[in-house]
Amino acid sequence: MGMDTTGKTTVRPARKADVAVLGKYGAMLVALHHQWDRDRFIPAAKSTPASYSHWLESQIPRPEIVVLVAERAGAVIGYTYAGLEGYDYMDLRGPAGVIYDLFVDPDRRKEGVGRMLLLATIEELKMRGAPQVLLSTAHKNEAAQSLFSSCGFRPTMIEMTLNIPPADRT
Repeated sequence: MGMDTTGKTTVRPARKADVAVLGKYGAMLVALHHQWDRDRFIPAAKSTPASYSHWLESQIPRPEIVVLVAERAGAVIGYTYAGLEGYDYMDLRGPAGVIYDLFVDPDRRKEGVGRMLLLATIEELKMRGAPQVLLSTAHKNEAAQSLFSSCGFRPTMIEMTLNIPPADRT
């Protein structure tokens, strides 16, 4: 699907053999979000890698789902998980490709891997008929926001959270 300018990294569709590392990366993504905002995002549990592996394995064969991996020297170093969705009146939008996850191994960041994955995912969604591509990013994830902006994404929504103390819940 894609290769970096040094010829070391390729992007390809995920396979069943990749799901163990994808589960690990999914758990790292959950933990990172929780680190940014413990009141908004759930923490990773011991079961998260296995649960996430199982979930992505179930998603790979679905025709409306895109799971791509970045691979270097035979090792998966990042992934994206995206899908084609129809009208969504809760989000006030028409059909779209939605990128749910983009994750790069922390040791491989700042090497263009995220950009490769993002561009390959956009291309795949476009080839499958997506008229637009949407994604969400954590408010504190400035590096991802910079990448997304540099690839043409623009801010369109801001999620805001209000935590209600247990004593005030009825």
